[in-house]
Amino acid sequence: MKFSRRQFLAAGTAGSLLLAVSGWLNAAGARRFSGEERDMLAAIVPAILEGTFPDDPAQRRARIQRVVDGLEQTVAGLSLATQKEIGELFGLLVVAPGRWLIAGVSRPWREASVAEVTGFLESWRNSRFALLQGAYAALHDLVFGAWYAQTESWSAIGYPGPPELFK
Repeated sequence: MKFSRRQFLAAGTAGSLLLAVSGWLNAAGARRFSGEERDMLAAIVPAILEGTFPDDPAQRRARIQRVVDGLEQTVAGLSLATQKEIGELFGLLVVAPGRWLIAGVSRPWREASVAEVTGFLESWRNSRFALLQGAYAALHDLVFGAWYAQTESWSAIGYPGPPELFK
C-alpha cells in the first residue's frame, strides 16, 4: 500500500494530535493517592530516609507529608501504564492480607514501627525474586526523588540550588 505525501502528513498530524490529547488527559486525570496509600507511604518514607527528619514530632510529620505529597505529584506525572503498575503495587500493600503476606507487616501502616518497615524493605531489596527487588527499587527511587525535589533537602548533598542566570 502506497501513501501519498498528503496522506502521510495527515496521518502524522492526526498522530501528533492524539498524543497531545492523551497527554492532556493524563495531566487532567492525574492519579490521587487514597488515605490508605498515604498512610502506607508515610510509614515507608521515614524507613527509607532514616536519620534525615527533625526530632520534633510535629516537624517530622510535616516533612514526611511533604515527601508523600511530592510522591503523589511525581506519580501523577508518570505514564498511565506506570501509574497503573504503581497503583497495583500500592493496592496490594494497603490491604491487610497483602500487607501481611507480601510485606510481612502485621499491624496497620499507621502503627508499624520504622524497624518493621525497614525489615520489609530490606527483605524486598535482598529477595531472590526480581519482581520484589524491582518494587523495592521503584519505592526507593520515588522516595529519594520526592525528597531531593524539596529545596530544604538540598543542603544534605551540598547542592546550592540552580544557578541564577540573570542577576
